[in-house]
Amino acid sequence: MKWYIVKRVLWTFVVMWIALTLTFGLLVASPDTGQTKSVMSCSASGGDAQQCREQYRERQNLDKPITERYVNYVTNMATLNWGWSESRSQSVMAAISEAWPYTAQYAIPVLVVSTILGYGLGLYSAYKPYTKADYLGSFVGFFGISIPNFWFALVLIILLGTHFEFVSTYYQSGIPINQGWASMANITQLLIPSFVLLTASLAWQMRYSRAQAIEQMNQEFVKVAKAKGASQWRLMIHHVFRMAAVPLTTSFVSSLLAIFWSGSVIIEQIFSIPGLGLMTFTAITEQDTTLVLATTMITVFLAIIGNLIEDVSYTILDPRIDYGDR
Repeated sequence: MKWYIVKRVLWTFVVMWIALTLTFGLLVASPDTGQTKSVMSCSASGGDAQQCREQYRERQNLDKPITERYVNYVTNMATLNWGWSESRSQSVMAAISEAWPYTAQYAIPVLVVSTILGYGLGLYSAYKPYTKADYLGSFVGFFGISIPNFWFALVLIILLGTHFEFVSTYYQSGIPINQGWASMANITQLLIPSFVLLTASLAWQMRYSRAQAIEQMNQEFVKVAKAKGASQWRLMIHHVFRMAAVPLTTSFVSSLLAIFWSGSVIIEQIFSIPGLGLMTFTAITEQDTTLVLATTMITVFLAIIGNLIEDVSYTILDPRIDYGDR
């Protein structure tokens, strides 16, 4: 298992290098909107268009050979020098540093709560199938899966925004720093977006964990443990949940990406939260290629690190897996 973990860590660096190489290829092939804007601005100031273009290419090191640019690109990415954002007039790392706390303050709690409640409700529904509690959990699950996030968010804005004045329907980023992100004012304005994002994530994890738990409860080792007098708590936690956690771990990366990528783009656009999702959407609409590729690389890194965590967790949850063949 130790050698398997070492190989997985080494392979993670290889995958990151491949991702960086593909991103560099996309960057080279994509139209440079920054050059167009810079040349137009320079020409409007009375400069020569050709000279302005050459100055821009020299500033961006575009006049150097592609091999040298590739080495510099990989080195800059490794040292967190991710380029310049034309749409925000600041470095990409500075833009990400300003945006990620706004996303993390609601995405991380949603991820933790949805995982704990989703798996817990799924196990309880599997423990008592076809009861009122199971039917209620199934209703919540199907509701969260079926209702689109953007529609549900708009409905809550209309209902709560008109009847409950203490609930903010849009995000106000001007809260004093001394109050902090844990202040009541900030928590109140994050209630609706967090609840909307929580419903979809909670529902998916609850339904998946219920299905996996029911499958494990029909296994022979569970029946033997029950025949030996194992308590229901030990039966569900020590036997059923541990075996069900192996396939459930596979859903970790998809849940993480769904919250930090697709979910955050929709939620932050609707509620005007200045996080990574809104920054990505703005960068796409304004054709800020450098910033778009940087935010895409964040998603790639999350997927790679998440898969590494999954593979390592397999060695802990189920030591019977033959890692030599893998």
